[in-house]
Amino acid sequence: MILTVPHDRALWPTLGPGVCDFIEQHLVFGPGDLRGQPARLDAEKVAFIYRMYEVYPRDHPFALRRRFKRVGLSLRKGTAKTELAAWIAACELHPAAPVRGIGWTAAGDPIGGPVTDPYIPLVAYTEEQSEDLAYTALRVILELSSLADDFDIGLERILRKAGGGKAVALAAAPDSRDGARTTFQHFDETHRFTLPRLVRAHRTMLANIPKRRAADAWTLETTTAPEPGMGSVAEATMDYAQAVEAGRVTDARLFYFHRDASDGHNLETPDGLRAAIVEASGPAAAWSDIEAIAAAWQDPETDRAYLERVWLNRLVKGGTQAFDVVRWSQLTRASPVAPGEKITIGFDGAMFHDATGIVATHLATGFQWVAGLWECPPGRQDWQVPTDEVDQTIRGLFKEYSVWRLYADPPYWGSWIAQWAGDPALGPDKVVAWWTNRRRPMTYALKNYQTAIRSGDVSHDGDARLTRHLGHSRRHDLPGARDEQGELLWLIKKERPDSPHKIDLAMAAVLSWEARTDAIAAGVNNTPPRVQMLFMGGH
Repeated sequence: MILTVPHDRALWPTLGPGVCDFIEQHLVFGPGDLRGQPARLDAEKVAFIYRMYEVYPRDHPFALRRRFKRVGLSLRKGTAKTELAAWIAACELHPAAPVRGIGWTAAGDPIGGPVTDPYIPLVAYTEEQSEDLAYTALRVILELSSLADDFDIGLERILRKAGGGKAVALAAAPDSRDGARTTFQHFDETHRFTLPRLVRAHRTMLANIPKRRAADAWTLETTTAPEPGMGSVAEATMDYAQAVEAGRVTDARLFYFHRDASDGHNLETPDGLRAAIVEASGPAAAWSDIEAIAAAWQDPETDRAYLERVWLNRLVKGGTQAFDVVRWSQLTRASPVAPGEKITIGFDGAMFHDATGIVATHLATGFQWVAGLWECPPGRQDWQVPTDEVDQTIRGLFKEYSVWRLYADPPYWGSWIAQWAGDPALGPDKVVAWWTNRRRPMTYALKNYQTAIRSGDVSHDGDARLTRHLGHSRRHDLPGARDEQGELLWLIKKERPDSPHKIDLAMAAVLSWEARTDAIAAGVNNTPPRVQMLFMGGH
C-alpha cells in the first residue's frame, strides 16, 4: 500500500532539478559502504525532491513560494532516508544552493537561490541518536565533499562561513527557543518520539515554522512504520495524513508518502516473503540484500512483528504489546450512555510519581470511556495525585449513573477504597478491592479483555489517552506458572520499571470490563429501562 498526500496529478513548477543537480555535483555518500563516494540519487529520491521543492506557479498570489510546509516520508528500514535528509540539510545550509524561488527563466521555469541566514535544527530523540543519524551524516558528508571549506564543522554545530547560518544537533527535549528562527528542520526516526516532552517539542517546533515568512521555512519528518498505540509523532503524522487524504481535514501544505508491503503476500512461504520485502523496498531493493533480510524470519526466537514493521513497513502490533491497538482503533463510536444507566468502574494507580486512572463501562453496550486520569508531569519529583479530585470523580460517577461495581486495585489507595466501600451513600457491596497481583485471576481478566477487543464487544470514544496506555502495556509472562490448560500465566507491565510510559488506564479498563463480565454472569439486567432512553447526553 502506498499512501501519498496530496494525490492530485497537476504539474507544479519545481526547484527539484536544481537541487538534485547540486546534490550529485557537490555532495557525497555519508557513513556506510559508499562513504565518500559521489552522491547518486535513485529515481524515487529524485521524485521525492521534485515534490518537496514544488513552488506556486507564476500567476498565483504565492508565486515562487514553497508549496509544502511539512513533508513526511515513511519508508522501511535501510532505505537511506536519513542520508536523503542530510543531503537536503546540506542544500538548505549552503550559500549557493538553489532551494528557494527567486525568479523565472524565459521558458517559465523557476530559478532557485540560497536561504539567507539559515537555521537548521536536526532533531533526534536522544543525544546518542543525534550522533548516529542525521546530524552525523550531514557532518561526514560535508567534511568529505568539495564544499568542506565553505563551513566551520563541529561536533554539535556546522557554521556557514559566508553570510551566516548554521545547522545544529538537537536531542532529548528541544524547547520553543530551539526552533524560533528555523528555516528548515528535520525530525529523524519519529516512531521513537513517544515521550510526552518529545511530542510537545515537535508540536512547538512545527508552530515555529511560520515565524520566518521570508525564509519560507519547512519541516521534514522521516520514519519507519510506528508501533500502533505508542502515541508517537510518526503515528500522529500518519493519522493526520490519512485524515487529509480522506477529506476530513483540509491541508494543502502537507506532502506525505508511506509505502508498505500489501496484504496479498503469504509471509509463510519464501517466495511470498521475498515479494513482500521487495514491494516494501521500492528502488532500494536493487541494492538491498533481500535474502539476508528474509533469513531473519527463520530464527524461531525472532520477533516477527518487529521484522514486519521495520522491513515491510507495516503498522502491526508489537510482539510484546498486550493488546491489539490496531483493532482497538477500529472500535470507536459515539457515546450511547445516558444518565442513570448501569455502568461498572475500574480503578488503578499510584499515589506518587506515576499515574492514576478511572475507566467506566456501559453495561448495556460495552462502551468504555476515561472518567479520570492524573499523570505525573515530566521531571516532577514532588508530585502527588490530587486525592480530593479522585474522590470527587468516583462520587460523581456514583451520583450520575447506576454503578453495579467498582473494581479497584488496592495498593497505595487502600484507605480510600475502604472509605468508598463503607460509605452508605455509594451503596452496599458496590466497591470491591480487586488485587491485580493475583496471577491467575489477572491472566483470565486480561485474556477476557483481549477477546473483547478482537470480537468488537468493547467500544470506546477514541480517547487518545486510553489508546496510549493500552499501547504501552507489555505482556510479561510468568515462567513456570501455568493454568489448568497448561498455558502460561501473564501480567501487563511497562516496557521497563523506570519507563515514563503509563499503563494505568489500561489496567483500569481491564478491571472495568471484568466487572461488566461478572455483572452479566450474575444475571444483572443490562438492558436500559425504556424511560431512561428519553434522557439526552452521556458521560
